[in-house]
Amino acid sequence: MSYLSRLLRHFSIALCTVLFGLQASNAQISNAADNYPQDIVHFVSGYAVGSGADILTRYFAERFGRLSGATVVVENKPGATGNIAAGYIARSKPNGYAVLIHAGSGLAGNMQLYEGSAVDADKELQLVATITKQGTLLVVPGKSRIQNVSDLIDTLQKKGTTAKYGTSSTSGTIVGEMFKKVAGVNVTLVNYRTNNDSLRDLTGDQIDYVLVDPLLALGQARKGNIKIIALSTPEPMASVPDVPTFRQAGVQLDLTGWWAIAVPKQTPRAIVDKMNGWINQILATEETHKFLIENGADAFTSSPDEAQAFLRKSIEDWRAYGDLAKLGGRN
Repeated sequence: MSYLSRLLRHFSIALCTVLFGLQASNAQISNAADNYPQDIVHFVSGYAVGSGADILTRYFAERFGRLSGATVVVENKPGATGNIAAGYIARSKPNGYAVLIHAGSGLAGNMQLYEGSAVDADKELQLVATITKQGTLLVVPGKSRIQNVSDLIDTLQKKGTTAKYGTSSTSGTIVGEMFKKVAGVNVTLVNYRTNNDSLRDLTGDQIDYVLVDPLLALGQARKGNIKIIALSTPEPMASVPDVPTFRQAGVQLDLTGWWAIAVPKQTPRAIVDKMNGWINQILATEETHKFLIENGADAFTSSPDEAQAFLRKSIEDWRAYGDLAKLGGRN
């Protein structure tokens, strides 16, 4: 046998080995997707137990378990406005058993707030589906004489540099710094680990106002503990029809937050598609529609590709907010 013949023979054997390995690997992936889920699915929240994010996570985790037949557990990994939880998911095995529920706008924003240490959301995470759109709410103590944004601005101007506001979210930081700039007030930001902590200090008169997500704020407002005076979305939302937007209150700013479900980047597409189908089924129910409306959010349905594209756009949009975020002292 000539040298060329032997070389071609070895090449053919090697090629067959590679092709066989690829076929076996593809078969394993297909089998894993067909049988998914066979193990416990972990839904991870980047915020503390009892927070608005935790309530949202537990709602979708329970419904996901119903549809998929899986045992679903919720884990809370609070800190760094969701960076800890996002990093945990990014490092998890890409098999559909580690799932993040978090603000997609927050993932995009954290890339600006924590340069060099944040998860690169587009490269390290695959979005399964978007789930909600919502605004950030401006709230004051329930017992406060402040009735609207104009009253608040007057109060803050009188207090001067002693005025303080709180937030624990990326969106809250941006809205807060926008508000300061547009309203012409000099207010100190107090960063909180959780929304519950910020609202506790608000009702204890330690700070003047809080920028918070609707899931927690609406419950507290119904109890009379806080008063909602503005919403950050450009247009009124069906979930909070009686709350004026900042623009309606005469302050020219807007920012819409959105939430999504994500898994590690290399999760097989067949599993991602299967998960997307269940999530969209959940979003289509009257039960979920009622839950979201009661908690200040509107449903936001998408395919995995649409969700990932929306994330990329958000990352670009948030580049423009980077300087404001740093002014807020979060970097």
